[in-house]
Amino acid sequence: MRRRLALIGVLVVAVLTGGIAIAATTGDDDEPLTGQTRTDAVDAALEHTGGGQVLETEAGDDGAAYGVEIRLDDGRTVEVNLDEDFNVIGQETDDDTPGEEED
Repeated sequence: MRRRLALIGVLVVAVLTGGIAIAATTGDDDEPLTGQTRTDAVDAALEHTGGGQVLETEAGDDGAAYGVEIRLDDGRTVEVNLDEDFNVIGQETDDDTPGEEED
């Protein structure tokens, strides 16, 4: 009986742990930047675009160390990609809503 209960306990833990792992991989995993890292990334991105409104920041996006999504004065939205030293390594037009998952 104890062996059976132990086996059931192990199975329950395995199912719960697997459920947590699945939930973690299917959600929006963009980690927002904070503190000095956010400040440095935003400063570099705004300098690159010549201004605009910061909509979103994130770590480790599309091969870049940091990404900063900016709405430009003309209404277009771009994502500025930065390396770990806050150098611009790319920019792309971004047509999805901030926080929206891409397909």
